[in-house]
Amino acid sequence: MDDLVAEVETTVDAAPDAVWTAMTNKTSPMFMGATMDSTWSEGSSYRLHGEWGGKPFEDFGVIETSKVPKELSFTHWAKTKERPANYNFLRFSIAPDGRGCRVSLQQFSRGEPKAYDDKTRAEYKKTYAMMLDGLKKAAEGK
Repeated sequence: MDDLVAEVETTVDAAPDAVWTAMTNKTSPMFMGATMDSTWSEGSSYRLHGEWGGKPFEDFGVIETSKVPKELSFTHWAKTKERPANYNFLRFSIAPDGRGCRVSLQQFSRGEPKAYDDKTRAEYKKTYAMMLDGLKKAAEGK
């Protein structure tokens, strides 16, 4: 069962197609300067790599849904190509909203149960809010 860890959303003054294009760009601002090597096809693996906090990182996962321009979801874990016992599942939803759209991001915990304290949940929310802010700016052409 997936356990909800964090959830954020934003409104974007752009069409869902523009948000999707910005989201799936190999160097999307949503990933804060990291490079996402992916075909974005359901069932395909990906590699996300770059630098965070001055340190290099390499993350992996599998694209689970790719419903242009409505939903993108993927599993996510760090440092190893092999899926660990506990890992994350991220779901991005894009829905028309007036002249633009609403984008939401949910993080779930998968695999062996893992406890998240309030501080950790708040850190995830802060990071994901920054990701959506980068996505918003890219989709709006700012």
